[in-house]
Amino acid sequence: MRTRNVAATEIAQEFVKAINAHDADGLTKLMSSDHVFVDSLGSRFPASAMRSGWQEYFAMVPDYWIKVDQIVSEGNAVILFGSAGGTFVPKGGMMKPENKWETPAVWRALVKEGRVAEWRVYCDNEPIREKMRAAAS
Repeated sequence: MRTRNVAATEIAQEFVKAINAHDADGLTKLMSSDHVFVDSLGSRFPASAMRSGWQEYFAMVPDYWIKVDQIVSEGNAVILFGSAGGTFVPKGGMMKPENKWETPAVWRALVKEGRVAEWRVYCDNEPIREKMRAAAS
């Protein structure tokens, strides 16, 4: 039987709001001290790397957004289904309409003691990688 953990769901939604606001400090405050970010390739990044990691990502995709369509939670695990997108901007480059991308995505937040202990991304990164390759050539 599925249960809905309101506190965990609310924390995950606050994390999404901070992402959409491009608020690296707010994201840092929502992370547990042992937080780990797991990207869609399975690479793991500790809390100590995430403030600068988010800042770099927001510089690379200055209009990055997450749209959540459905949330399922059980215990301390919250699964968010939706899409993500933005516009890739190469370092020192300008925002161009042809560098806009969007992809279906799923995120899993594991919440521990009122903080996000793990943020795991499941999405196809090919849409942004295609833009990155085109900008490099």
